[in-house]
Amino acid sequence: MNTALQTVWDQFLSPMLQRPKKLQVAALCHRGEGEAREYLLVTSRDTGRWIIPKGWPIRGLKSNEAALQEAWEEAGVRNSRATAEPVGTYTYNKRQSTGLEIPVETLVYAVEVEDLSEKFPEAHQRTRKWVKADEAAEMVNEAELKSIFRSC
Repeated sequence: MNTALQTVWDQFLSPMLQRPKKLQVAALCHRGEGEAREYLLVTSRDTGRWIIPKGWPIRGLKSNEAALQEAWEEAGVRNSRATAEPVGTYTYNKRQSTGLEIPVETLVYAVEVEDLSEKFPEAHQRTRKWVKADEAAEMVNEAELKSIFRSC
């Protein structure tokens, strides 16, 4: 009987009690072609870990446009283009100010960087670094984001 209860919990009750994942958009910023291609990483404001620019969807903007907005605010990317469709997704648990973590699915849009400004909204809160895909995969924490870099 114990296994029957476990099955009911695992297959029916637990999924019904889980919150749906929240959605974010991210910019996979790159420059150069072929072997010379590099990717732009920034540090997070809270822990200083290496990430790609990302944030919540913005009302009135398409997802790829919101990703471009995040690339501007967090990394100073200007006058650039994002793909119309995501090049991948990754999930992570975002820690809230309360200490609770919420699951987040992140749509990743490739952004070909045309211009990089030294002055941008979060310039004093983040560090930027251009790296090759294999180095980026080693620097980020999220397994699915590592896979995106390894497939570049």
